[in-house]
Amino acid sequence: METETRLDRFETLKPLDPNSWLSVRLGEWDSLAALLFAMLLTAGCTGLDPGPAPLTAEVPLHLEDHLDAATIIGSDLPSEMPEAVKWRFDQEQPDWKATTETAPASVRRSDDALQLVLTDASRGAGAPGSGESLSGGIYVDLPDWKREDWSHVLVRARSTGKGNNITVGFNPHDENGPGVDEPGPFQFVGETVQLINDGEAHDYLMRADWSWGEWTGPWRRLGFKFTAEGPATLDILSVSVIPAVAEYAGATVGVRSVARGGLYRRSLYIHAPGTLEYTVRVPERGRMDVNLGVVRDNIPVTFRITATRAGSAMETLLEENYADKSRWAAHTVDLSAFAGQTITLALETDSDQRGAVALWAAPTISGKRSTDKPNVIFYIIDGGGADYMSVYGYNRPTTPQIERLAAEGAVFEYAYSNSTWSKPSTPSFMTSLHHSVLGGYTNDSDPLPDQAVTMAENFHHAGYQTAVFTSNVYAGTMSSLDRGADVLREAGTEPNSASSRELHADFWQWRNAYPAEPYWVHFQTTDVHWPWKPVAPFAGLYITRERRQRYYEWERQVGQAGGAPGPTWPGPRISPEIFEGVGVSREAFYRAGRDLYDETMTHNDYQLGRLVGRLKATGEWQNTLLIVAADHGTNYRAGLLEPMPTRWGASFYSYSHRIPMVIVWPERIAAGQRFHGPVSMIDVLPTILELAGLPVSEVLQGRSFAPVLLGQEGWEPRPVILEEIYVDAETGEQRGQIEIIDGRWIASLSVPPEGRTVPLLLYDLRNDPHYGGSVHEEHPDLVQKYTRLLQEQWQAHQALAQQFTRPEASPLTAEQLRTLRALGYIQ
Repeated sequence: METETRLDRFETLKPLDPNSWLSVRLGEWDSLAALLFAMLLTAGCTGLDPGPAPLTAEVPLHLEDHLDAATIIGSDLPSEMPEAVKWRFDQEQPDWKATTETAPASVRRSDDALQLVLTDASRGAGAPGSGESLSGGIYVDLPDWKREDWSHVLVRARSTGKGNNITVGFNPHDENGPGVDEPGPFQFVGETVQLINDGEAHDYLMRADWSWGEWTGPWRRLGFKFTAEGPATLDILSVSVIPAVAEYAGATVGVRSVARGGLYRRSLYIHAPGTLEYTVRVPERGRMDVNLGVVRDNIPVTFRITATRAGSAMETLLEENYADKSRWAAHTVDLSAFAGQTITLALETDSDQRGAVALWAAPTISGKRSTDKPNVIFYIIDGGGADYMSVYGYNRPTTPQIERLAAEGAVFEYAYSNSTWSKPSTPSFMTSLHHSVLGGYTNDSDPLPDQAVTMAENFHHAGYQTAVFTSNVYAGTMSSLDRGADVLREAGTEPNSASSRELHADFWQWRNAYPAEPYWVHFQTTDVHWPWKPVAPFAGLYITRERRQRYYEWERQVGQAGGAPGPTWPGPRISPEIFEGVGVSREAFYRAGRDLYDETMTHNDYQLGRLVGRLKATGEWQNTLLIVAADHGTNYRAGLLEPMPTRWGASFYSYSHRIPMVIVWPERIAAGQRFHGPVSMIDVLPTILELAGLPVSEVLQGRSFAPVLLGQEGWEPRPVILEEIYVDAETGEQRGQIEIIDGRWIASLSVPPEGRTVPLLLYDLRNDPHYGGSVHEEHPDLVQKYTRLLQEQWQAHQALAQQFTRPEASPLTAEQLRTLRALGYIQ
């Protein structure tokens, strides 16, 4: 982290020892005298240099961003740290057992490892999209640990053959609670990391504080699922579980995103006893908002905020002794008495345990609004297809509230996502970089490259308060999209058809605690995301209770007939033979799914209308730029077509990638506009930055369409590029599709081209809007044109990708390796 690096340099400067003047060598005296003379000239007749200018808060002042301006007192690292729990497999570990709930791996001891061997006898269900794979695992039972005491699980292992990945699992599957919706040894599964199949030992780090599904209660089991595309061997040399406090052992102070109860906050940490002093000019109506946190329940920390103005005694503004590591303690400190004055603001911590970690979460100073920058609400309806919205002509009134918003602003008739599902799509539009440039898909935990700047980071750096409210982890921590967010709320880790209501409530709680403006907020609701569980008052609007229950039973039957462990997403590729085998009408199945989808869409629309109504009632609406869009559409409707279209490529079916795009900015964007030129979600970041008057990075692949929104001349639409790229686990090569929508034509190129008999497929949208069949044989001239164009585009993406390096050479980052080695967790 840059601030920590600067701090490291700062801390090497020692206070000048008066006795050292006696030992200055003659050769150093001239330089020292020249330095003192320059200091006197700079100070002038008024005296010595008064020091750096005070920090100001014309826009919200994020104190954690200004460690280089802070005076740091104390904050020594603890002399002793809690130890990791470690199992070494160069010795017997009889408590570790092979999983038996699915096809087991062969587990045996070698000289230095516990060896998992996958053969054809281990064949089972693999990761989504990977097809049938080999799988097996191991586990150990635990003595009712508290999961919040631990941060990561570290596995040292060698992989050979066609090993694909390893997934961490928690708790026995027969535990009470929602857990994962599949048979197996684990109630919850966590992060998945890709294996390096070179036969060398590597360290794989996975989070212990995150899993799919809502988890409460003790931690009773730890294990791993090993998957492969073919015969493979995984030698596990050791397993370590690392205590949470180890995350803070790398520096005396620093900044990191810290979770408490699903609420992540950008937190400044310091070791008690320790103090951070800032020189601040307090704005009119000044206030400081902050949340306090600790890392260990049994070690209380005293937090204190003091203010000192020139010629006055120190004043204590807040003091609290705190010891609850399960939640944040929210506080507001009134600074209005110091308005217009420069003060020394001190954040002090103390504890009986020297080195105890204290967290100052999102410490923000703000005052009366003094900027014309707009608030920005980026509202993503996850899986929201434009084809199912009445604002786009759908025959049911699913989006009356968005229609009202459209009348107040602008609608793009042809807006497109960059990919067909959330994991590749969301990081792309949040950085305005295509999927291949960001590294492609290897597993669900793929981080963003360090060089990619997120939308949240852009606005945070500009002084905005920043927040993310999502019920899709691909829009949060699983994609590094907590970067730059003062607060990130992951409201559950499963799709939730009532998520909009819950996320809006989280938003208003945040606004009450942090009322400063301007702010940027990203919503990503999952109301319309499968599985559809409509809620009142819209459950029953389009489908009866009896049909709904029958549909859920059909999902289960169709899923199990197709080899899934339970209900299956009703995508378009379920074969007619499966429907015939279970005696379910394909048409009735898809029509019921459509009815449920429409009910959830109507609910999300209603909640969005309520959000806007409250913004208007609070007076924030006039200063707010609202963008309503989606990360992708949904393609289940293709199941209603006769004949069902053949799937060619990643993005085909308009239902998958045609999305809404409605933009409202009162009195700045003319009302009632509808544009027919195509735009892409990858264009949104540069557009919002330009509208907000913020600098736009040169390394963005999107292009701002702000000029057309503002009625300016010169903007012309351009073809839309889409891509979806997967990394071959064995070779590291990127594979997938890159595609173009160019007016009447849509073309898809397989990369590398040998993946298809026909490298390029071509569709005529005018005569075949549902992509029923490729017309490449009828238009060789267009095949040649689009093949050349997409190959050039792909080469450009590959060249640009060299500037964005995801930490894949080693599963651990350099910082993680240094810290863990320093603590003795890695030898």
